[in-house]
Amino acid sequence: MDNTKTISPIVSQLWIYPIKSLGGISLLTVQLEKRGLQYDRRWMLVDSDNHFMSQRKTPKMALINIELADFGLAVRAPEMPVLIIPYPDSEIELYDEVEVTCWEDTLMAHHINTAIDNWFSEFLGVDCQLVYMPEKTLRPVDTNFAKNNEIASFSDGFPNLMISEASLKDLNGRVDIELTINRFRPNIVIADCEAYAEDRLGHFMINNINFYAVKPCSRCIVTTINPQTAEIESKEPLKTLASYRKKNNKVMFGQNLLHKLNSAYPNELKVGDKVDVIEASDALIFD
Repeated sequence: MDNTKTISPIVSQLWIYPIKSLGGISLLTVQLEKRGLQYDRRWMLVDSDNHFMSQRKTPKMALINIELADFGLAVRAPEMPVLIIPYPDSEIELYDEVEVTCWEDTLMAHHINTAIDNWFSEFLGVDCQLVYMPEKTLRPVDTNFAKNNEIASFSDGFPNLMISEASLKDLNGRVDIELTINRFRPNIVIADCEAYAEDRLGHFMINNINFYAVKPCSRCIVTTINPQTAEIESKEPLKTLASYRKKNNKVMFGQNLLHKLNSAYPNELKVGDKVDVIEASDALIFD
């Protein structure tokens, strides 16, 4: 049976997370670059050991929200003044270089300034620094899944993450709390498809850009953090997901994507774009 005929989604939401593990920004249109969506996880907070920080150990990071402004990132947190982080420009080459660790990767990044560090350190209650990934820093994706020497930003490993609205609706029908999409931090959300259609997309195109579904996303404790309160209120959704979405002792929800830019087109994604499936993959089999 040709499964490509049964899947015809559209893009319903687009999200970026400029600073790793902080609040996301919903966009109607976004540029796609080699590392993923423009500005997505190009900044990152590191601790005193220059190791990346996340909500896994610092849940309060969930309360920091970001907006794109003309002059840079506008960062807000409860009872804190608005922080402005300038967009990178030619002057960023003058910033100090620092070696940082993001998961298994050791990378060169740019430290911006101590005033920005102090803002985050005061709110989070831990000494930290904000760093930026410059163009010259290339972080390869896992070679076990790479197709064309793809690179990523400070994401957990891949340039893009996709989830369908139907998958979230199905999950919400199984749990006793209301889960919002930002718990799962996707970049591309799709609609007009069945639940877990993202598992079977395989090779597809959006606005003349080739995408490849390469690896289901394994989920962690971050999904149990309420993004409105930064509190862990229950073991959900991990408890329920483990009952029907577990493989090799990992809980899966969402699909990691690679992409290939198209030099003949603007490489832009928009809400409402059609997802054209070229080759569907087999349905996942869980433990």
